[in-house]
Amino acid sequence: MSRERLILAVDQGTTNTKVLLMDRAGAVRARASRPLGIAFPEPGWVEQDARELWASVVAAMDDCLEQVQGTEVAAVGVTNQRESVIVWDRRSGEPAGPCITWQCRRTAAFCAELHERGLDRLIRERSGQPIDPLFSASKAAWLLAHIPDGHSRAAAGELCMGTVDSWLLWRLSGGARHATDPSNASRTQLLNLRSVGWDAELAKVFGIPAACLPTLHASSSVFGETTGCGRMPAGVPVASLIGDSHAALFGHAAFVPGSVKATYGTGSSLMTLTSAPVASIHGLSTTIAWARPDGVSYALEGNITNTGGTMQWLAQVLRLPGGAEEIAGLAGSVPDSAGAYLVPAFAGLGAPHWDSGARGVLCGLTRGTTAAHLARAALESIAFQVHDVFEALGRDAGIALPALLADGGASRSDALMQFQADILERPVIRSSSPDLSAIGAAWLAGLAVGYWGSLEELAAMPRPTDRFEPCMAPARRRELIDGWQDALARTKSSAGAHEAVG
Repeated sequence: MSRERLILAVDQGTTNTKVLLMDRAGAVRARASRPLGIAFPEPGWVEQDARELWASVVAAMDDCLEQVQGTEVAAVGVTNQRESVIVWDRRSGEPAGPCITWQCRRTAAFCAELHERGLDRLIRERSGQPIDPLFSASKAAWLLAHIPDGHSRAAAGELCMGTVDSWLLWRLSGGARHATDPSNASRTQLLNLRSVGWDAELAKVFGIPAACLPTLHASSSVFGETTGCGRMPAGVPVASLIGDSHAALFGHAAFVPGSVKATYGTGSSLMTLTSAPVASIHGLSTTIAWARPDGVSYALEGNITNTGGTMQWLAQVLRLPGGAEEIAGLAGSVPDSAGAYLVPAFAGLGAPHWDSGARGVLCGLTRGTTAAHLARAALESIAFQVHDVFEALGRDAGIALPALLADGGASRSDALMQFQADILERPVIRSSSPDLSAIGAAWLAGLAVGYWGSLEELAAMPRPTDRFEPCMAPARRRELIDGWQDALARTKSSAGAHEAVG
């Protein structure tokens, strides 16, 4: 009797690693997760241990495969936290430094120097992104500068540089494959969006030798094969690599322009497909959504640094043991914030403002302000930030955006989703699945090995959702947005936001 074949998807995130097994009907047959530590060695610095990232993947894969024994893994798909960077020794496979995560601001001074040198337009036109420490290239430059003989070793091909997907592929393949896909590469500021290849001039600007860069392959393609680790057998094709936000868009089956999704994680990403690269004039990034053998799909994206992370921060400040979930429950216990506003610019503002000098503000407090009102202000700050990016997406894309597709941990809050619909004046359609990024990676891997035959087949699969309709009075909505704009103005640095357009 032949064994059932399943697709295994790895979702390596900032705070945990999730793994699932999916069958041909799109049902999740098993899932497992492992938490991850995050270090803050200096103010504004955020890093993780690359070895721990890999160990969490192996442990979660083992748990998943143990739940569904007697099956065959048809392919592995990988989706990952984006912009985070690792440099490792090509011969030993050992990391040469920490994984510098997407949240880290240690390269702010370097990025300011790039601004002063007048490189904004070049970097924006080639990479699609404004100069900011969020993106990978400045982090990679920092690592090479702090590894003994880093630049010379990288130029000699002795070091590998890559985003988290590249690191996981390297380990899954036993060091045989150093590669990435265009979705992750487009977040490094080293990829030329139009040629979809590494840009020699950008690499020179950031001081990244070409010899340490991974090769580029379509997001849905066979990157290599496993060599066996834990319960994962050897010879299984690794058939997709894709950034987590891009994978979530794919998991929504948003295969054509006109839909916009928001992933509510530690930070948030709003993304909408475009038919070609669109130069943003409202502080967004032009990016590659995914690449398949038949072509490249482009997107506009806005990244918000602190959304769900704001809830976790407030739980720590208030010493609530239940963390972000307890804050969400507290926020739902009051109808509004009683005039309080929280702007979580803890390390600057991302899209559409791009002000790295901005700092957080809590305002509008009275003696009647309670912990529940603070929790509500934290929750509402997520919706206000998403609103700002949603509006910018509509203006840059030049199309009407009829609704918002929502996913991610913080989207579990009904209070947040309803407030989001009210502030947007659009329906919010929330995915009932907690695994949308992993599902997107699984779908892409399955397409690459013929497990599924077409996008139409995927789009026909059941995708349970919850729908939230706007019901706030227009005058109240306007009052709230005006209050948010006033609070936002208080966060801005004295120099103002840097120019985010080319």
